[in-house]
Amino acid sequence: MTLPDSELPRTEDEWRVRLSPAEFRVLREHGTEPAWTGEYVDTKTPGMYRCRACGAELYPSDTKFDSHCGWPSFDDAIPGAIREIEDNSLGMRRTEIRCARCDSHLGHVFRGEGFTPKDTRHCVNSLSIRLDPSNP
Repeated sequence: MTLPDSELPRTEDEWRVRLSPAEFRVLREHGTEPAWTGEYVDTKTPGMYRCRACGAELYPSDTKFDSHCGWPSFDDAIPGAIREIEDNSLGMRRTEIRCARCDSHLGHVFRGEGFTPKDTRHCVNSLSIRLDPSNP
């Protein structure tokens, strides 16, 4: 499921060939899918959420919670799987989250909202992740 390092695209043109236009817009051009449209907004299936671009493990399903924000939300990532970058676009200060392995855009992280005991919400585009369901 995870691409070997030797198969990771090295240019944006190579990523464009590997990803659908919608995936490319979100993952490589830092886009956002419209709220409430992603396939994982309401998913409760156990498993592992992986980066859709490179297959790296990002979020165990037991870290997913209902934030009612319109995008899948997680209160924790696998240590070292996510890279945070200050994002001052759109006239506000936010923290962008990217896959630490392939540098693809996932969404943004918010803290101090009180949704979970960890007080963290990784707001992730469904187009940035793929669920690898657990075997029953």
